Amino acid sequence: MSQNLSQMVRERAKVYAERDVFWYKEGEKKIYKKLSWNNLIKTTDKVSKALLSLGFGCESKIGIFSNNCVEWTISDLGALSIRSVVVPFFGTASKQQVKYIVAETQMKFMFVGNKEQLEKALWVIENSKTLEKIVVFDNNVSTNDERCMSWTEFCNLGNEQKYDATLNKLLKEAKTDDLATIIYTSGTTGEPKGVMLDHKNFIGSFKSHDLRLEVSETDVSLCFLPLSHIFERAWTFYLLHCGAVNCFLSNPREVIDVLPIVKPTVMCTVPRFYEKTYDAIMTEKEKWPALKQNIFNWSIKVGRNCTIYKKDAKRIPFGLQIKHFIADKLVFKTIKNIFGGNIRFLPCAGAAIRPELLRFFHAADVFVNYGYGATETTATVSCFKSDIYSLDACGSIMPDVSVKISDDGEIMIKGDTVFKGYYNKPEETAKSLQDGWYKSGDEGFITDDGYLVMTDRIKDLMKTSGGKYVSPQKIELILSEDPFIEQIIVIGDRKKFVSALIVPEFENLKITAKNLAITNLDSSSLVMNKKIIDFFKQRIDKLQEELSPYERIVKFTLLSEPFSIENNALTSTLKIKRKLISEQYKNVIEKMYD
Repeated sequence: MSQNLSQMVRERAKVYAERDVFWYKEGEKKIYKKLSWNNLIKTTDKVSKALLSLGFGCESKIGIFSNNCVEWTISDLGALSIRSVVVPFFGTASKQQVKYIVAETQMKFMFVGNKEQLEKALWVIENSKTLEKIVVFDNNVSTNDERCMSWTEFCNLGNEQKYDATLNKLLKEAKTDDLATIIYTSGTTGEPKGVMLDHKNFIGSFKSHDLRLEVSETDVSLCFLPLSHIFERAWTFYLLHCGAVNCFLSNPREVIDVLPIVKPTVMCTVPRFYEKTYDAIMTEKEKWPALKQNIFNWSIKVGRNCTIYKKDAKRIPFGLQIKHFIADKLVFKTIKNIFGGNIRFLPCAGAAIRPELLRFFHAADVFVNYGYGATETTATVSCFKSDIYSLDACGSIMPDVSVKISDDGEIMIKGDTVFKGYYNKPEETAKSLQDGWYKSGDEGFITDDGYLVMTDRIKDLMKTSGGKYVSPQKIELILSEDPFIEQIIVIGDRKKFVSALIVPEFENLKITAKNLAITNLDSSSLVMNKKIIDFFKQRIDKLQEELSPYERIVKFTLLSEPFSIENNALTSTLKIKRKLISEQYKNVIEKMYD
């Protein structure tokens, strides 16, 4: 196996030559263009030589500030080929977030995707001491500023042969412990930290995934999660390792529309994707006649019964197989077509997922491969095996990865995939890395069957003023099952009781509001309406009957605006920023405790 990502890609290109490696769209065109392995190497070499011509090379910090696109990964590989260090930015990062990372890494060069990102990067040039040059992927964006260059102009710099020798020399000198990337965590608390990953981390993840997953050159993946995050980026590298095709999607909101076109066989996902898909299916189901609903319910019940056997690698009884065949024709095929019709399995991570969602999609023959990981562990620490798994856990621990639980219940990880440390933050590194073990900050346990269960973020655990420990994630998962709750954040640390901020599912709520004879259906008015508040109280009280009294939500406030990446309430992987939201809604929260 190759010891360096750049060498690995070139070795694969020799094998696959004119086969497709990437599919991508240009501009507004709906037709996908195809890039061969040979052309990938040609363009990657142009990027490498263009960077060399501008004076960049070994250990240079190269920024990529863009939404997903084929140029993103080509630039990534081009920079890695000259032993540079790639520093990605989330596509909607603010000017201040970009400035912080540029300043800490002393970055001089940055790729940007579109006009909005260019404007932010130009502001950073004016307000930082290091950034000098910007290349814009979108050739339609004007680059009149002398500090900017279009993608085509930049690639033309790589046509000169005089840099061939330097590039070949750097490729030969590339080492497995070369720093490959610095990925800044979104920071649900505190300031962002730059996670340093070397080539060995990625190569180590390939080894463990080869032993766990079955991915080959026959597979097609849809790249819709942000490449700036470790999950999609590590998966993209792994697809290259396997010789599979990757299709780039710049706008994740288009994923449902694109799936039937691309027809992927595998695809990275997050729990929120299944929540939205499930809600859409259930909403549509409610419109059906009773007979059709009964057929749907029967089919899902059959699927659930089959899952009982499948998850333990047991043979499904013949009679149940017949029922499953019928259910597949009547219901499952339609659900699988939502995902394009060819899906074999869907890696899923990034946040907690409701077990009910896993049970539903597995019943419908959609294999959601749920797992656990972190940026600091090059993504996957555990995931489902294809034959034996538990729908109440985060899968089995990956091969060649060691996990132990500390005395205070913290998940700790060791192995080749564990990061080198936090960039320019030795004190933070010392807190998180002890004798090679990464202290995840997550609470969890390992079952007798060897399954890893992550229960909560240790920092997120709340202690009420009465001295009781409460898991907000546990309560949030229970209440998220309600079709009228879109988002929820539970509050209660050092408070006398538990409270919550709730964003309603307004499409469902407006239907109910009409039935309650409410005429003003504006979101801001609905969340203040006493009938609606009473309606939610009844539902919440019912949902939390199984909780201990000290865990139950006593008061709540309905919000008209959802938590989102745009209003900085969610991280790039759609995790709630509890600390920031608590500060933003400080007055609202204090009012519930008056």
